[in-house]
Formats: sequence, structure tokens, C-alpha cells
Amino acid sequence: MNPQVVRMLLRPAPGNAATLVIPATAFAIVTALVLTVVGGAQSFWGWDDEMALIYQVLAAVALVLLVVPLASLGGAAARLSARRRDERLSTLRLLGVTPAGVGTITVIESTLIATAGVVAGVIGHLLLAPLIGLIPFRGEPLGLGAVLLSPAMIAVVCAGAVLLAAVSAILGLRRVIVSPLGVRMRAQVTRVHWVRGVVAVLVVAAAFLTAQVVPALTGVVTITVVLAGIFAGTLAVLNLVGPWALAVFSRSRLKRAQTPERLLAARTVLDDPKAAWRQVGGIAMASFMAVFAGTGVSLMNVMSSSDAGDSNLALVEDMRTGLIITLVASFIMVAASVGVTQASDVLDQRPLHRSLHQLGVPAETVDAARRRAIMSPLLFTALGSALCAGVVVFPLLGITLIVAPVSLVTIMAVLAAGILTVWLSTLATRPLLRRAFAPA
Repeated sequence: MNPQVVRMLLRPAPGNAATLVIPATAFAIVTALVLTVVGGAQSFWGWDDEMALIYQVLAAVALVLLVVPLASLGGAAARLSARRRDERLSTLRLLGVTPAGVGTITVIESTLIATAGVVAGVIGHLLLAPLIGLIPFRGEPLGLGAVLLSPAMIAVVCAGAVLLAAVSAILGLRRVIVSPLGVRMRAQVTRVHWVRGVVAVLVVAAAFLTAQVVPALTGVVTITVVLAGIFAGTLAVLNLVGPWALAVFSRSRLKRAQTPERLLAARTVLDDPKAAWRQVGGIAMASFMAVFAGTGVSLMNVMSSSDAGDSNLALVEDMRTGLIITLVASFIMVAASVGVTQASDVLDQRPLHRSLHQLGVPAETVDAARRRAIMSPLLFTALGSALCAGVVVFPLLGITLIVAPVSLVTIMAVLAAGILTVWLSTLATRPLLRRAFAPA
């Protein structure tokens, strides 16, 4: 394909530069956080004393709890502004561009956007690394050399992010190539199958059974791999079952809708459950992490009250530091995920908003429906995710630590903070909605 033609097709329409800036920003945040999290975790693997195993297992757990959701955010970033891109590509198909040509344009566009974001993310990691190196463990700072990744490792992470963008773009091409007219006319509805729910139940059950044998395992490698697999599998299945669960939840809400806001909110979710899940998926990950935070606080209280000596107290202090770091990173992820997905969703639905304006629907009604489409499934999502985490943690730590008062208070505090983050993001994107709602 002629490079000049590709450059012309990739140029955003006037006033639509945000469709490129938003996913690039998301990739920058994802790359910076992944590099920083991996860099912080690698510092523990150089230790070889009698306490090293505990630190390494905890580092592996924290790594999985953060990197898996970040990878999901990266995949979501690759699909931001997907509807606008699909409409443009479907128009090219209707004009006679071959499927291979459409695929080439899509992969080039997604790769360039991701690359720009990745470069910014690397710069962000280099700026964050000195600050992370100041965090104390075992009574002294980790140091810049311990948390700064090697150039080869940075290249691997960056290549993975760009590859994720390219693969996500290719997977999203199918409906454009098969039915370009349906995409252009918005006649297609995204459907999610009930099989997702069955798979989720099977995976969570397998994680529960596997967690029961962890206490009997020996060897740092075996324990780390099994724990990482349990947490990674459970987190991954949340992204699988989330859209289906939201679709089921919204159908029940649709049947009981008695106001325009409730009707529009339910229809918005059912129109694209996967996009709706990207709006609240971050809080699902934070809710999952809240259970670990609560049980971790309970465990630290038990360890602090024991008479194991100074090493035990130092471990408790380091666990508290690691818990704070993990929660801060998770809320940065939630804020980034919710902010970029809501902004992208507003841009994607700009034609719909203008049509509603022409039909006489007030902007306040649309804004209320948008908030309800996000906030209404939020508690449902948070509770379901917390339940999955509780099932996984139960064989490892027992029900006593899970339902301890300090554990429940911590879980509720983390959930409240996550919900507040989502609510503030809806307020922050309200001006963007009002501009998109205005007539052309």
C-alpha cells in the first residue's frame, strides 16, 4: 500500500485528535506502571537468606495482582475509540478497499499509537525509579540499581505492549471485514455467551481446590508458581465473565426500568457489554485486591501480637509497606482505566448524543443515564469480584482472617475509595459529554 495513502487514512478528522491521544495516554500509563512494578519486584529476587522466601512469595503475589490487571488495561487501551475506528474502516471496505488493506491500516495505526504511548511510559518509569528506590525494606532503601530494569527487560516489556496492541487490533477486525455495512449503520449488537459464566465457575472452583494444597508444597519455585497461577487465573476469568454478568444484570434492570434514565442506562450496557465492562473493570480488580488487603492487615495484626522477635516485627512492617504500595498502584490503575475509558466512550457516542439532542432529549437526562450505566453495575461488580477473591483466599488463610473486624473495615474502605474514584471520573468527563452533546 502506498505510504502516502496510509498517512492520509491515519490522519484524524478535525476535532478528533483525542481519539489518538486517549489510547496513547493509556498505553503510557500501563507501560510506566508495568515497568515500575516489575522493577520493584525484581529487587527481592537477589536475596538468599532465611527470610528471602517469604519476601519473594509476597513479591510474586503483588506482581500478579498488579500486572494482570495492567495487561487487561493495555488490551482495553488498544480497543479505545473502537467504534469510531470501525466505522471509518467499514467505510473503506464499502469503497472497495480489500480486507488485507484494512488489516494493514489497522495494525499500523494501533502500532504507532501504542509505540508513542510506550515511549512516554519508559520516560515515566525512568522518572519514577529513583523515587521507588527510596522505599525502605529491611530497614534500608532498595536503591536505584535494584529497581531500575535493564535495557533488555525494558525492551521486552515494550515489545509486549506493542504486540498486545497489534493483536487486539487484528482480533477486532472480524466484524468490520465480515459485515462492513452493519458496522457503518450500527446494526450489530455485541453479544456475550452464557458459556463465559460456566468457564468462570470452573476456573474459580479449580483455584479453590488448588489453593488447598499450597500449604503442603515445598520449594520456593513451586509455591510461587502455584500462587501466581491461582491469582492470575482468577483475575483473568473476571475479565471473561464480567461482560456476561453485566449483560444479565442489565437485562433485569431493563425489565424494571420506569424512567428514561433507567431505560437509557440499561440499553447502553446491553448495546456493548464489553465496553460497559471496561468502564467498571478497574473497580473489579480493586475489589479483588481489597480482600487481600483486608486479610493482610488481619494477618499482620496476628503476627505483631506474637512473640517471634525482631525479625517478625520487621517482616510485618515490610508487609505493611508493600500493601500500601500495592493499593496505591491499584488505585492509579483504576483512575487511569476509568478516566480513559469514559472519555473514549463519550467520543465514540458523539453521533448518538447529537441524535438524542435533535430528538429533544435533555443533556441532563443523557448525563444521568450515563452515570447510572456506570454506577449501577458498580456495586454488583465489586461484590462479585470480592466474593471470587474470598473463595480463593479462604483455603490459604481461613475464614477467621477474612471476616475479622479489621479485615472487613479495610475491605469496605478500599471499596469505598474505588467507588469514589469512579464517581469522580464521571464528574471529570461531564464537560466532555456536554461538548459532544452540542449540535455540530
